[in-house]
Amino acid sequence: MLPDTDELPEVLLDLAVPHEDINELVRLRRVLARDPDAVGLLEECVGELVKDIGEHGHWTRLTELLLARLPEAPPEIGPYFAVYVFVAALPATRAYHRERGIPADISRHTLSDLGRNIAVHRKRYGGPGLPFPQWLVPHFRGELYQLGRLQYERARLGERTAQALKAAGLDVEPGSPCLNLHIPDFQGPLSPTACDRSLELARPFFARYFPEERHAIAVCHSWLLDRQLKRHLPADSNIVHFQERFRVAYDDTEPTDGDPVQFVFGNPALPVATLPRRTSVERAVGDHLRAGGHWYLGHGWFPL
Repeated sequence: MLPDTDELPEVLLDLAVPHEDINELVRLRRVLARDPDAVGLLEECVGELVKDIGEHGHWTRLTELLLARLPEAPPEIGPYFAVYVFVAALPATRAYHRERGIPADISRHTLSDLGRNIAVHRKRYGGPGLPFPQWLVPHFRGELYQLGRLQYERARLGERTAQALKAAGLDVEPGSPCLNLHIPDFQGPLSPTACDRSLELARPFFARYFPEERHAIAVCHSWLLDRQLKRHLPADSNIVHFQERFRVAYDDTEPTDGDPVQFVFGNPALPVATLPRRTSVERAVGDHLRAGGHWYLGHGWFPL
């Protein structure tokens, strides 16, 4: 199911896999190929990943499968096993993109998130692997696309978000189509100009390539929408400008302090007392926690 050892480096480069990981992935491909149980596990995971490709509603099941089965991979391969799953699924993903007419550059930029996530893992933990293998499921199932600075996931409104939109006068129900916005790392500043350009790409993209779904609403669920950030950041900061695009859907009551620490500093387990104060965002996140405060996921929306 995998490219051979001569072809694999080129495939990995197309997926933006860091150069320092390529030789090891090529070497371990031979180890995997000699292990019938590992090959069987790979085939099972890939089969489930691409089953009914493009359809909604499989994320939870596939996440549970990946997280449950990854420990069964040979220990030597373990950190990279999920990478092989996505590489083996690549022909099916590209075939789906071609069937939909997705432009080749958008397909390439979207799937290169595999390499970005390997780089994120090394930044956070100092070693090989993927921090959250399940995050890449929608990429390889044709449910998420990178369009400029932002990523857009074809999604459905949840119960609480739908209630907020109905209260605002919109004719929606739980399960109505929406676009879930994501903000990838290693992609430059989250500037208003970059976000505007991304949205200008997204509106015609989904209308053209997924005309059967009416994506009238954009939603986002992120610590970047925690309204407390406005008290700590300059009014002209990129994060504040990003927040101002959204209307509040609802508020969380359970803290998620690890999210901003993870995304700003790289490792969610870093001691709060030692967090650096080099940038305005680092000072905002760290000082708020050191003062005894907490951070929460924000939940916002705006009409497309």
